[in-house]
Amino acid sequence: MREHETRVVIVEDQPLYRSMLRTLLESHGLRVVAEAGGAAAARAAIEPGSADVALLDIHLADGNGIGLGVSLRRADPELGIVLLSSQDSVELMLDLPLDVRRGWCYLSKSSATSEESLLRAIAAAQRGETMIDPHVLRGLTRRRHSSLESLTDRQFEVLRLVAQGLSNQGIAERLRLSVKSIENHLGSVYAALDIPAEQNQRVAAVLRLIDETVREP
Repeated sequence: MREHETRVVIVEDQPLYRSMLRTLLESHGLRVVAEAGGAAAARAAIEPGSADVALLDIHLADGNGIGLGVSLRRADPELGIVLLSSQDSVELMLDLPLDVRRGWCYLSKSSATSEESLLRAIAAAQRGETMIDPHVLRGLTRRRHSSLESLTDRQFEVLRLVAQGLSNQGIAERLRLSVKSIENHLGSVYAALDIPAEQNQRVAAVLRLIDETVREP
């Protein structure tokens, strides 16, 4: 992680929403280093190494945020990506190429995303982790005959909190458990999901959560 104040770029085609994001981020001490209303303008404005995190609208008039994010990440492997979507299309995260999967987060505009969730997503993306909008995670249940069914209720709860961008310390505080207990639960989760240690296990586990859950009717 680069050691300086967090630098953010915003790619959003609605000027008012883009302005609101800038005001919010700057009020929390983050530095907005570039803005763009489309994919072409973003590619021209964002130089590799100039930012730590990019907030990208998925649906742009001249392209999409995922394709843009992939090209930006390949040019700058340390760049974190936060996708903003007006539709609940989190499953698009599963189509990310393997070489760029770390450090992507997903927030839904329709969920009236809170400041806390936005800031947590930016921090998670900068750390190379994956976070999913807590609103999107609500109501998800394990798909039958999936590997998630082998998890205990506590393990599944811990995995959902990982997906919300909480650190092990944050999860421990939320569940009133020790950090060591959370580490043990996560070790069991990774083993049950057969996620090897050489992968980014937190990212892989969150993507598995997306892939093997369904929304309750």
